[in-house]
Amino acid sequence: MPQNPAKHDRTAVEHLAEDWQLFQQVEEGAADYLSRLWEVHTPAVVLGRFGTATEEVFEARCERDAVPVVRRFSGGGAVVLGPGCLNFSAVFALPRHAEFLDVSRSFKLLLGRIAAALAVEGVTIEGGTDLAIGGRKVSGNAQRRGRRALIHHGTLLYDFDPMLAARYLREPGRQPGYRRRRPHHDFIGALRVPRDLLTERLSTALADAAAFAAGPLMHA
Repeated sequence: MPQNPAKHDRTAVEHLAEDWQLFQQVEEGAADYLSRLWEVHTPAVVLGRFGTATEEVFEARCERDAVPVVRRFSGGGAVVLGPGCLNFSAVFALPRHAEFLDVSRSFKLLLGRIAAALAVEGVTIEGGTDLAIGGRKVSGNAQRRGRRALIHHGTLLYDFDPMLAARYLREPGRQPGYRRRRPHHDFIGALRVPRDLLTERLSTALADAAAFAAGPLMHA
């Protein structure tokens, strides 16, 4: 089962380092599934694996406000993490999950399970990698694959201040169609589910996804 979000204030760098350790354990064959939930209590900007701070981030504002800019090892664009944003990291052994080999299908399957488990009216999959309510983004997701392991990074916004994104992130050049060029503060929504309940439902969804393997066991 995933670990609960840390009660003490660990940094985004520390959390991402632990995610890397989980990824390596599955990559090296020490486990077939690992997951954890976490949250930071002060804002942090996280770049995707190939992101560029000068293009995606208001660096001067981050420096002035002592907001760290760090990098995760999965893809996707820059995000702001902070209070009200529950982060989850799930690592699956690809030899046991043929259904996750295709990138688009893996997002669809995992997000479909999460959306169903959340039991929040109106949650839809948008842009291939997001969950939204009423056209507003409430979850962003990214992945990375190794030889054996797939890590799925995701966020669930339950009480997040969208003005943090507006302050620290530039408007992305590449946007999903459903965004309709809206600025961050008009595009970001919230699930409005208590964190304890959100944690319980998300943990169930991830465990169910790990227990399900489509097709026979593949050879690594």
